[in-house]
Amino acid sequence: MRSGIKQLVPIGFFLVFTKSKLYWSIFLFLVSYGCISQYVPASFKNTIDNVLQSDPSYTEIHTLLRSHRNDTVLMRHLLNSASENGYIKGQAYALNQLGRRYRNLSQYTKAIALHQKALDLVVESKHLEFEVSSLNMLGVAYRRTSSIRTAMDYNQRALELAETVENPSLGLKRNINVSLNCIGNLYQLLKQYDQAIEHFERSLRLETELGNILGLAVNYQNIGECLEEKGQLDKALQNYRTSLSHNETIDNDMGRVICKNSIAQIYIKQDKSEEAIALLEPTLAVAQQLGDGFLLSPARITLGWAQLLAGKIKDAKENMLLGLQIAEKYNLRRESAQASHLLSELFQQTRDYRQALNYKIKAENLDNEILNESTVRYVNDVIFRYDSEKKGNQIEVLAKENEIVRLKLRKNNQTLLASGIALALLAGIFYILYRQYQLKNEKKLLTLEQSMLRSQMNPHFLFNSLNSIKLYIINNEQKNAVHYLNKFSKLIRKILEASSLKEIPLAEELETVELYMNIENIRFSNEIDFKIIVDGDIDVHQVKIPSLILQPFLENALWHGLSSKEGEKKIGLHISKGKDGFVHIAIMDNGVGRDAAEKIKEGKVLKRKSVGIDITKERLANFSRDYQNSFEVEIIDLFDENGKPSGTKVILHIPTV
Repeated sequence: MRSGIKQLVPIGFFLVFTKSKLYWSIFLFLVSYGCISQYVPASFKNTIDNVLQSDPSYTEIHTLLRSHRNDTVLMRHLLNSASENGYIKGQAYALNQLGRRYRNLSQYTKAIALHQKALDLVVESKHLEFEVSSLNMLGVAYRRTSSIRTAMDYNQRALELAETVENPSLGLKRNINVSLNCIGNLYQLLKQYDQAIEHFERSLRLETELGNILGLAVNYQNIGECLEEKGQLDKALQNYRTSLSHNETIDNDMGRVICKNSIAQIYIKQDKSEEAIALLEPTLAVAQQLGDGFLLSPARITLGWAQLLAGKIKDAKENMLLGLQIAEKYNLRRESAQASHLLSELFQQTRDYRQALNYKIKAENLDNEILNESTVRYVNDVIFRYDSEKKGNQIEVLAKENEIVRLKLRKNNQTLLASGIALALLAGIFYILYRQYQLKNEKKLLTLEQSMLRSQMNPHFLFNSLNSIKLYIINNEQKNAVHYLNKFSKLIRKILEASSLKEIPLAEELETVELYMNIENIRFSNEIDFKIIVDGDIDVHQVKIPSLILQPFLENALWHGLSSKEGEKKIGLHISKGKDGFVHIAIMDNGVGRDAAEKIKEGKVLKRKSVGIDITKERLANFSRDYQNSFEVEIIDLFDENGKPSGTKVILHIPTV
């Protein structure tokens, strides 16, 4: 219960009205209208005032506010106070703790948005410890949704950034441990258990030095999970019990639930299903009180598993379905896959092979989403069992025919041997041809990437940009010179980084083109009005596109559409969601139009050749093939009411699934 509630509602009264529906309704009404939950104690307000005045370090802020971090009312008060005073550290701490709270309630979209906002604040203000903490928070949130690659990116960035400090502070040391633990978790998801254990043990040693009991509990739990997957059940159980002991020391209910659920799984694998049930039933009640789907879903699923082995089919089915429902609600794909596998086994036992097949297919699809592993053999096995129920007589006939075929095959061993050798030779030839095809494609892709980088690093663009910055310096406009030099260096760095990547988040691409347009706008005396519009249903951090594909189209709009135009000059970039997994990126300018631009180009002595667009189309074609889909580039001439050219619109239709 939050501290504000404790100060206004006596415990005795709370115990009385929980027994009465009427009092319970009154209590909920009061909470809804802020009569209870919005109260902020004066002592907390004084603490925040002291923080604002003294500007403490990350560790000092965490020490002062750690006991209040689960209270969203107090954290929002900190956020509001810090925002009013322009105190970025306080804003970042509050945003991350609010995000952590949403994460523990399995509301991952809200959590990620809050952590990202905190990261944006501290990156701009260069608060290193808070930046590392925000990166780690984002990594944990993405890992909970099984977005392994994105989570690894954030946690690895956090670790590398923290390790740049020669003598790290206590806060940075703790965040290094968090990064190591998170990366270990990701290796665990990828089933690379030895690498995972290596990271957990390194984190464990550092947590021991810091005396962080919670960190010890988490790492012992993680090592136990890896050992369990490797089949070392006794060692796994020992680690789980050590973790549980540490969680008992710090009275951590969340840790207790996780440890007891893992211990119960060991019991199940040791054929001690009744002991597992006895351990899980009270644990499930604690998980329900905590209200975290990340805890509640696996508790339900493991209890259902134990009940299935104990022959309690009805109870097992109920708990598995509830666990699956919670997992799907909060997008917990690992738990959804586990529940679907177990439900498939349950329906096989009850001889409902259609349901068994449906859940097995669902489970395998989820596994493929997470780790992209092949599951054809098991699915075929379930299909066979289902067909055997429906076509028993046909199977007997097929079995007899199969026996006849086997007898014939024995008489033709020599023919089979010759056929096998011929097939092996053909397979070798096909493999060599396939490898040549792959190498040819890789060479073509490398050539495209090199051409793309050359088009991005256009010598004219670099020369003119540096000349513009030099002009600021000559005119003694030092502030403008430094401002645009920073933008120019950041753009070059982004181009070089992106050129080594096959695909990047759309958010990174938008940041790059915005830098490009800012720099080009210097040469247009800041006359160009450039805007980026992203529809609300697009998550630019989740959408992946080929790196550096938008700049050639923007360059084309600038130098062919707007450079010869008088008056107002606009370029708009609009991102929207299309049908069938496509994202539409529209680039629109109010330039002179393609026909006029072509005439102007023919009259020039020096002509700019737009090779970047052709290269981009080839790269989009390669990208689309990875998604077994096609792309489309649509160019539309715009006209005003009088039929005169009023610009050009380019629409990229890019597949995302």
